[in-house]
Amino acid sequence: MDPIVSFLILVVVVIIVLSVFLSFFPIMLWISALASGVRVGIITLVAMRLRRVVPSRIVNPLIKATKAGLGLNINQLESHFLAGGNVDRVVNALIAAQRANIPLIFERAAAIDLAGRDVLQAVQMSVNPRVIETPIVAAVAKDGIEVKVKARVTVRANIDRLVGGAGEETIIARVGEGIVTTVGSANSHKDVLENPDMISRTVLGKGLDAGTAFEILSIDIADVDVGKNIGAHLQTEQAEADKKIAQAKAEERRAMAVAQEQEMKAKVVEMEARVVESESQVPLAMAEALRSGKIGVMDYLNLKNVEADTQMRSSIGKQEGPADPKDGR
Repeated sequence: MDPIVSFLILVVVVIIVLSVFLSFFPIMLWISALASGVRVGIITLVAMRLRRVVPSRIVNPLIKATKAGLGLNINQLESHFLAGGNVDRVVNALIAAQRANIPLIFERAAAIDLAGRDVLQAVQMSVNPRVIETPIVAAVAKDGIEVKVKARVTVRANIDRLVGGAGEETIIARVGEGIVTTVGSANSHKDVLENPDMISRTVLGKGLDAGTAFEILSIDIADVDVGKNIGAHLQTEQAEADKKIAQAKAEERRAMAVAQEQEMKAKVVEMEARVVESESQVPLAMAEALRSGKIGVMDYLNLKNVEADTQMRSSIGKQEGPADPKDGR
């Protein structure tokens, strides 16, 4: 075999062996830890590999914690990593809290991180408060005028209540509720426009940060606008509803009157039918009276003459028509 080829093969084998060795034995990381004053055994780093823990994610934060004088050990960081936490973020938060003189221990910081909150952001928020801007909150004063208010809430993270405390949405909801209550208790919308600070004073005095992960420092009213006349709008709708109710009742009475009229007409027709029926009995009675001898022929003829005379007079009266009252007759 060619000596050059043999040398190249040997070099490749050596590189592969070194790569495998260094993957299980992080020599450079071990040297870096020793140079930083962190006592970590090479066997410990190999054991991390076997436990599927990336040694650099434990050793590098441990170096930062040691330099900052936090007094953490490798078992604390490794257990937090195995629990699914962010070791580097927790260490950075502990260093920031130490620099800001905020009392924060590793167990609490780890619990905050495992709870899903950004512990470093919480520490930074404790040092540098955050401003939360609420959406436009519409409320109605006692005079029926709508008032639209936008507020800015300055909050600071409360480290002790980060685990189990409510978030920003609760703060915004409580501030909105306080704005609606304050505006609704005002006699006139002009009072709110003249003294917008009455909203911030009332809302701030309610202790809205209870049970939340924040501490409210101040509530400032950013904008106050006048909206619609809700009272007049409601009165208009009520009047329209009353009008429709009155129209429905009037239509009901009209329908009842029409039904009653039709019922009376039916009764008139029924009575006329009874009269016709009764009149049809008259010739039969007359015939029976003639047969029985109760009336004579001359009586019957006189009766027919009277009927004919009555019909003639009725016809003449209809032709002449009613007398004009202007004639004096």
